[in-house]
Amino acid sequence: MRTNLIKAILYLVKSPTSHILQMNDGRNRVNNQGKGLEEFIIDLFCGTVGDTDEQLRLERRNELFSYLGNQNNPPDAMIHAGDAIEIKKIETINAAIALNSSYPKSKLFSNSPMLVKSCVSCEDWIEKDMIYAIGQINKQNLLNSLCFVYGIDYAASLDIYEKIKLKIKQGILTIDEVEFSETKELGRVNKVDPLGITNLRIRGMWHIENPIKVFNYIYQPQKSASFNMMALINIDKYLTFSNEDRNELEKAEKELANLVIKDVKIKCPDNPAKLKDAKLITFFL
Repeated sequence: MRTNLIKAILYLVKSPTSHILQMNDGRNRVNNQGKGLEEFIIDLFCGTVGDTDEQLRLERRNELFSYLGNQNNPPDAMIHAGDAIEIKKIETINAAIALNSSYPKSKLFSNSPMLVKSCVSCEDWIEKDMIYAIGQINKQNLLNSLCFVYGIDYAASLDIYEKIKLKIKQGILTIDEVEFSETKELGRVNKVDPLGITNLRIRGMWHIENPIKVFNYIYQPQKSASFNMMALINIDKYLTFSNEDRNELEKAEKELANLVIKDVKIKCPDNPAKLKDAKLITFFL
């Protein structure tokens, strides 16, 4: 059995309201909001939200995921023979997403220098589609909104970001009387002080607008709802899901008044003059 975004959405829309809204579960395993959101998203894909059987949860993760990451290196998770997932938390609906030293990715490639060895070697892969999962959690530790969007529909191509990164690095190298060393970051200045004991790391701090703001021309959350979900899947990707999964999602739409699947056209990240077809899936409580 494998998992995917449609299966996760189906599990979410059929879950009890309390399991969706509350981020700190009864097992008291998680205190940090960001970590709590990561656990919730992984449980969504595993079908184990609210499950108290820890052994079952671990077995499901082992079965469905090839990699579960850490906070310092993308991605947060990789589905075995499936998509990669990057999970981000925001506190307000208009907040930008902090990506730190990693620029946004339209896809994930196994030759990326940002990946740790365990991620590269966890399965036989070259590239993966990237799902960005963004959750808004309020001060009461309640999940107000959840967005799923594929990197290919959200971020520009790799060369766009690499070009600006390279220009900055080249500019730094032109500074006279400074000793540099090559790093995975923008650079490192060595021996800044007269004793030669102080070094300076030069890092990029990338941010990207969250999907609710980026795709406000096709989606507006229900202001009166306690929870909003939106998922955006370009039509080419949508058609790669099995007929069984797509039929089950479309059947659920007929049964649930607060689940809507809509055909939309979205801007191409590399050229906004061009539009592409996509499915917008929304749900609210």
